[in-house]
Amino acid sequence: MVQICMSLALADFYATRSSHSARISLHFRDSQGDDVLAASAAIDLLKNVKVQAILGPQMATQADFVIDLGEKVKVPILSPATSPSLSPNQSEYFIRVAYSASAQVKGIAAIVKAFDWREVMFVYEDSDFGRGVLPHLTDAMMDVGVSVAYRCVLPPYAEDEQILMELYKLMTMQTRVFVVHLQQTTGSRFFQKVKDEGMMSEGYVWMITDTFTSHLSSMDPSEIDDIQGVIGVKPYLQRVKNFTTKYTRKFHEENPETDRVEGLDVFGLWAYDSTTALATAFETVDTSHQGFEPAVSGESLSDLDAIGTSQLGPSLLKPIRNIKLNGLSGQFHIVNGELQPSVFQIVNVLGGEKGVGFWTEEYGISKKLKHSSPRGVYTANKDDLGAIIWPGDSHIVPKGWETPTNGKKKLRVGVPVKGGLEQFVKVTQDTQTNRVTATGFCIEVFEEVIKNLPFAAPFDYVPFPIPGNQNLPDYDALVSQVLLGTVDVVVGDVTILANRSESVEFTLPFTESGVITVVPVRKDRRRSAWIFLRPLRTELWVTTGAFFVFIGSVIWVLEHHINKEFQGPPHKQFGMIFWFSFSTLVYAHREKVISNLSRFVIIVWVFVVLVLTSSYTASLTSMLTVQQLQPTITNLTDIIKNQEPVGYQEGSFVTGLLKFMHLESSKFRNYSTLEEYDEALTKGSQNGGVSAIVDELPYMRLFLAKYCGKYTMVGPTYKTAGFGFAFPKGSPLVPDVSRAILSVMESESMVRITDKWFRNETNCSEQDVTLLASDSLALDSFKGIFLIAGVVALSALLIFFFNFLNQNKDILASGDHTTWQKVCALARAFCEVNVVLPEVTEKSGEDNEEVLPMATTYDVNSPSRQQTSIAQSLAVFTCDEGLITTEPPSPLQDTMSGTEDAAEER
Repeated sequence: MVQICMSLALADFYATRSSHSARISLHFRDSQGDDVLAASAAIDLLKNVKVQAILGPQMATQADFVIDLGEKVKVPILSPATSPSLSPNQSEYFIRVAYSASAQVKGIAAIVKAFDWREVMFVYEDSDFGRGVLPHLTDAMMDVGVSVAYRCVLPPYAEDEQILMELYKLMTMQTRVFVVHLQQTTGSRFFQKVKDEGMMSEGYVWMITDTFTSHLSSMDPSEIDDIQGVIGVKPYLQRVKNFTTKYTRKFHEENPETDRVEGLDVFGLWAYDSTTALATAFETVDTSHQGFEPAVSGESLSDLDAIGTSQLGPSLLKPIRNIKLNGLSGQFHIVNGELQPSVFQIVNVLGGEKGVGFWTEEYGISKKLKHSSPRGVYTANKDDLGAIIWPGDSHIVPKGWETPTNGKKKLRVGVPVKGGLEQFVKVTQDTQTNRVTATGFCIEVFEEVIKNLPFAAPFDYVPFPIPGNQNLPDYDALVSQVLLGTVDVVVGDVTILANRSESVEFTLPFTESGVITVVPVRKDRRRSAWIFLRPLRTELWVTTGAFFVFIGSVIWVLEHHINKEFQGPPHKQFGMIFWFSFSTLVYAHREKVISNLSRFVIIVWVFVVLVLTSSYTASLTSMLTVQQLQPTITNLTDIIKNQEPVGYQEGSFVTGLLKFMHLESSKFRNYSTLEEYDEALTKGSQNGGVSAIVDELPYMRLFLAKYCGKYTMVGPTYKTAGFGFAFPKGSPLVPDVSRAILSVMESESMVRITDKWFRNETNCSEQDVTLLASDSLALDSFKGIFLIAGVVALSALLIFFFNFLNQNKDILASGDHTTWQKVCALARAFCEVNVVLPEVTEKSGEDNEEVLPMATTYDVNSPSRQQTSIAQSLAVFTCDEGLITTEPPSPLQDTMSGTEDAAEER
């Protein structure tokens, strides 16, 4: 086929260039698939024929030596070798005239991604052809989140027994998506065995790479029948009907004894375009010097040394390494010695090859070459492909994963075996048959999820003991069995944790989450004689009392010198300070205040008292009516601080949480049943029990339902992700099981399962499991109003003292006295009493007092009183312990007011 295409290329090229004297002459050699013969043929062409360029070979092992040979003698090697292990960057005389196998890997990964397959297996040849593409294919799968479960390696010329041995391995594995990268000869025998072993049936996915797919047109019908339903990727070829007719005619001319025509494929078209490109390059160089220069050493140690170096090769190299033409295969564009890929076609083998779509690196998957999406928008959607018939003549898209149906393997489900809380998991084993039976809420949810999977997944339970001793295996050890390969999945009351998810992959949770603390309900304190003190915390009581004294002192300072109610002996004045402020609690004070500053302070203080009394009343009422809801301890932090014993469920991760909170390990107490929880809490920490139980929310709700009203939950709640099923990392089951969990949780099945195992939980009032905080009022809630009252009182004092200093500025201004004397004088001035006289009234009742017609203020103790004109006096006052009395004045002559003696006598 290649030989005919090359001959037709030269005939077509020179048909329009008859005037050209220099023409390419073809010399063919057949390596017969042997690497040594290929090397010998290349040396023969170079040494004896003196060729200026070599087209071929295709096999990577043969091309590798020929490329090195061309580098030595400076002759261009145009090879259709597809292995990425050969690169034009490593040898400038190597020009790849076929697509590199690495160009198709993103297209294969896009198909896998489009059908949402999570895991694949590779089948490839153990040669440069196979190994070269493997890293690129693996990276492409990782980029789309697909893992490689297994790599099946076959020798280049594998025997049937070797193929069958690998197929048996594949049959026992769960992945059903295979990517096959084999040469046509080996690939045909491989798929024959695949069909014989029943692996070309419904549920399987087989994909072949471009090398195999490109040769479909030249394969026998029996070989095509072995690969019905296979998906292939190959370079897209334009319709070349006219050339096909010409090719068929030429084939019959050269092979008249053969009835069957060798199918024309992309390698034939690449050979045609390569020959045309080479002829075009020759047109640009001077072909007058086509000889070989002898080796510099002058000695011929081998045939290679005798060849020398080509004179034409270096000048021919530049135009051929970068050339672009519109060939039979499409855009034939070589850049730096590498043929640039354009479009790949996705085909479905169904009696022949049927195109179902296209893939380009720029747009992704599409049904047509003309893209309707904006430039650069990459898509990988199965809806962009045509209808595909899968192996087994199935129209249903395979899931890509299933439990082997040959009876050799079932899903191994690890379940915990423990002594209590059987509502969640209970495992029993028949001693005679060793049959393992599992029941409980978690088990029934798992079995319901398996029923909702779109494929069958038979399983067997594998028990794993969870002892109560801290030094023995726990749930972490159970989860690690997945990593070790002992089990395929762990099912039970297994909490999803960050450290566990590093080694396994969890499904979505199927229970509520959180770790809480349960403590006994406090004994009824309504009978306590001191319950009236509990509404307020100690710091609030102290602050309130201090403010009562402070406000009383402020009012006394403001009223002492002008209000007779705040005057008198020291014991009376001290009593007034306490009496007046505390009487505001019941608004029972009868003393009137005169100063506006005092009135302003009292208004604010009465508001503070109103808030305090209202809050106190509400808190006390709550304590007397709902006292049964109060826990003995309000916070786990208090337990940690006091290093009190704490209980937890055996095997639980809660120990790690308590250690992180700095609780000593000696304070840990592990239990396995709800009855043990109750017994430990009833005893208390003083009698060998515990102060609290720390466990996950599902367990604690069950515990509180059983002992309703006896215990309660307290904060805080430490968040967790809930219970989930653990699978190996990258397991394709995880997304399917997670979707099935969502389906079960949204259905009536979850309600039925919950009612079956936790029917009694709803009998307990929700109030009994309310998270409770402290029952006493704290100072923080009243800092604002105390701050306001304090600022107002201090402001009033400042205003008063500024006014007082202003009134006595003559004392401060005196220069004849020391500072201490001035302070003493100010103190005496503050202690002076100024009174306000009420109007005179008729004597009545027992009071028997008269009041002057107008109110006049006198300073009784001031020395200036003696300088007051007696004639201007309205009354003579006598002071008896601060009480002021009046006597009617006698008639006086105005002249008598002149003498001090008369004034004193009067």
